[in-house]
Amino acid sequence: MILVMRGKRARATTVLRSAAPTIEIVTQSPLWKEQRNVKTLLRRAITEAAAMVPATGGELAVVLTDDAAIRSLNRDWRSKDAATNVLSFPAQEPRRAPALPRLLGDIVIAYETTEREARAEHKSFAHHLAHLAVHGFLHLAGYDHQADDEAAVMEKLETRILAQLAIPDPYIARGAPDRDA
Repeated sequence: MILVMRGKRARATTVLRSAAPTIEIVTQSPLWKEQRNVKTLLRRAITEAAAMVPATGGELAVVLTDDAAIRSLNRDWRSKDAATNVLSFPAQEPRRAPALPRLLGDIVIAYETTEREARAEHKSFAHHLAHLAVHGFLHLAGYDHQADDEAAVMEKLETRILAQLAIPDPYIARGAPDRDA
């Protein structure tokens, strides 16, 4: 509840947070078992992102895979024959019955690339993973970074979300972002 001032009178109003999405996490690579609390971290990061993006809700899946699998996806879907850290696949949803939840899409994250980047950027694996989850989620919510103005909006939002999670601004530490996801 917040107070809204209108002239000399204040009135209470409720600020609605976006509905938290239902998050399915699928572990396809045994490499992920080396990291503790990954599912909790991912759910927390995506839930915080959803709270800051209007009208999200719905369902999404996070697939935890390895470089070989993400390279194959990157090649098949983006014509880029290389591993990457995160890929997002927004749902191309047909009309649905009103009672069914909205499908947001899938986020795929590669272990080796995530670990390598975190080490190279002197970040904790958990902080980098949370950033990739937030980044991927924002793509599902319709954000992009192909143009500089879009990138600035998306990066600012990522930074605000990560600050809510007590994670430092990832763009200060590494300079210009990798606009590959």
